Parts: sequence; structure tokens; C-alpha cells
Amino acid sequence: MSNEITLEERKVVYRARRGLKEIDVYFDPYVKNHYLIADATEKALFAELVEQEDPDLLDWFMEVGEPPRADLKDFILKLKHYVHG
Repeated sequence: MSNEITLEERKVVYRARRGLKEIDVYFDPYVKNHYLIADATEKALFAELVEQEDPDLLDWFMEVGEPPRADLKDFILKLKHYVHG
């Protein structure tokens, strides 16, 4: 395993900074503590999440709506667990 962060990982980390408190509360701890050591599948799910629009993310995290796939929903629950225990 290389200690170098790839260009793709840098892009995802940059895109994860939203400036919207309701989303940053979940994304920031994940990026700082889990993202770089996550497996490829989890990194791909996170990359897909950070590409979504803020209103959709808010709906999904606040459970007002559901993501289009179960694996995204499960991953959001995992992110919420990291923050809320």
C-alpha cells in the first residue's frame, strides 16, 4: 500500500468539502479518519456520493428521501454511524 494520495483521491477529498454544515458533519470525519484507508468499493461509493447535488444529499441524510440504490443508502447509514455512534 502506498502512502501517496492519488489524483483521484485528491479530487474526491476536495469535492467532499461542501460548506454546508448538515453535510459536512458527515463528510469531514469520514474523509479525515476513514477515506484513505477504505477499500476500493467504499471509496467508489463515497466518490459517487460527493458528486450528488446538495439538496439530494440533504434529503438522503435527513431521511426525507432515499438514494436510488440500496448500497448508497447503506453507506449513508454507515457515515451517520461514524458520527452518531
